Amino acid sequence: MESFLKIILKPDNLPILFLLFTVIGYTWLSISKMRKNDTQDIPEEAKLSDKVQVWPNLVRVEFIASIVVMVILVVWSIFIDAPLEEPANPTLTPNPSKAPWYFLGLQEILVYFDPWIAGVILPTLIIVGLIAIPYIDNNEKGSGYYTYKERKFAVLTFLVGFIILWVALIVLGTFMRGPGWYFFWPWEYWDTHRVVALTNVDLSEIFGINTKDAFGKLNPFAIIFGIVVITAYYSIGVIYWIKKKNTPLLQELGLLRYSITAFLFLTMMSLPIKMVLRLAFNIKYVLVTPWFNI
Repeated sequence: MESFLKIILKPDNLPILFLLFTVIGYTWLSISKMRKNDTQDIPEEAKLSDKVQVWPNLVRVEFIASIVVMVILVVWSIFIDAPLEEPANPTLTPNPSKAPWYFLGLQEILVYFDPWIAGVILPTLIIVGLIAIPYIDNNEKGSGYYTYKERKFAVLTFLVGFIILWVALIVLGTFMRGPGWYFFWPWEYWDTHRVVALTNVDLSEIFGINTKDAFGKLNPFAIIFGIVVITAYYSIGVIYWIKKKNTPLLQELGLLRYSITAFLFLTMMSLPIKMVLRLAFNIKYVLVTPWFNI
C-alpha cells in the first residue's frame, strides 16, 4: 500500500487525482440538480426565458476563468517540480512505457483489441457519435436544465460511457498498470522482474473449436463461430426494435436514428464485455480472420 501511495502522489499523476475529484464533484452536483428539478412540475431553470449576449457576458466569464487557471498553474509550478527525467536513451526503454495520462484510456484499450480497432475504429466512432448526437437526439425535453426523468437513456449512457468507462480506463492505466503493463492491485508492489504466464485463448476454443487446424491454418469453423457470435450480439438491437417499435419513444426516434443509436451503444458496451472476457477468462479474440481480429 505504501508503494501505491507513492504512485498516486507522483507529480505527473496529480492531474488524474484532480480529474477524479472534479468529475465526482460535478457529477454529484448535476445529479442533485436532477433530483430537485424532477420533483417540480416546471423546473425553475426551465422558466428562465431571459437571454444575454455572448459579448461581454460570456467572454468576460471565460476570460476570468482563464486568468484563474493561469494563476493556479503558476503557483503549482512554484511548489512542484516538473517530472523531468534524464535525457532519453535509445538503448533503454522505460518500464512501463506509458502515454500521457489523457491518452492512457486508448493505451489501455490496446490490451483488449487489435491496434487498428483500439487506435482507429473506436476513436473514430467516438468522434462520429459525438457529432451525431444533435441529429439523433430529437428529445426537446430537458433542454436548458438538468433532468433525469425526461432523459434517462441519455444520462445513463453518459454515466456509463464517460465516467465508468473512459475515466476508469485512465485510472486503470495510470495506477494499476505497472512494469510489463501487468495488472497490479493497490496492495501489490510494482516488481520490475515480475513475469506472469498468461494463457490467452480465443472464444471458440472455450467451446472446443480450435482456432487453427493441425497444419497451422485458420479453422473455418472458428471463423464462422466468431461471425455468429458477433452477429447475435448486434441482433439485440434488432430484437429490441421488433418488440418495442410501437412505443412512443421509438416511433418518435424512427428506424434510422434508432439504428445509429443502437449500433453506437452496443459498440460502446462491447468494451466492458471484452474487458471482462480478457481479465477474468483470458479470452483474447472473439473472431480471428486472416485479415483482422476482433
